[in-house]
Amino acid sequence: MTRTGTGILLVVAGLGVGVGFLVDQLLTSSGRPTFTPAAMLPILLVLLGGAVVAFAVPVRRATRGTGASPNPFQALRIAMLAKASSIVGALTAGFALGLALFLLTRPVVPSVGSLGVVLATVGGGVALVAAGLVAEHMCTIRKDDDDEHPGGPDAGVGTGGA
Repeated sequence: MTRTGTGILLVVAGLGVGVGFLVDQLLTSSGRPTFTPAAMLPILLVLLGGAVVAFAVPVRRATRGTGASPNPFQALRIAMLAKASSIVGALTAGFALGLALFLLTRPVVPSVGSLGVVLATVGGGVALVAAGLVAEHMCTIRKDDDDEHPGGPDAGVGTGGA
């Protein structure tokens, strides 16, 4: 499994910005109020990030030799959860940033309550991205010496022309 790159996170966040801005644009053009996320969303994003890191701690301990032997399937599952969390965090932060950009580009000054929740959601999404990346790093199992020499230390010995 490859680690989550900054490129994919930036692309997902960029798509989120576009969708967030477009959603508010469509809502406003149809005469509806702009979209404001629930006040619990930023709190839930931070709690989710904390849970992902908490799941990764036993894997980190096991790979560093201070805990039980590492379960590679558990490490892979938690690493995939961490990868998904960072992507969802980037999408959520981008979406909320798109909402904030729409609010800030209007001639009317937005209310502090709605803008505050949107900016808190951006922060919660960024926190989820950071937690996902940290947890993904914690689930990385160190390479063995055998990984550098495919086939073992004697691979290729004795082959060649007679």
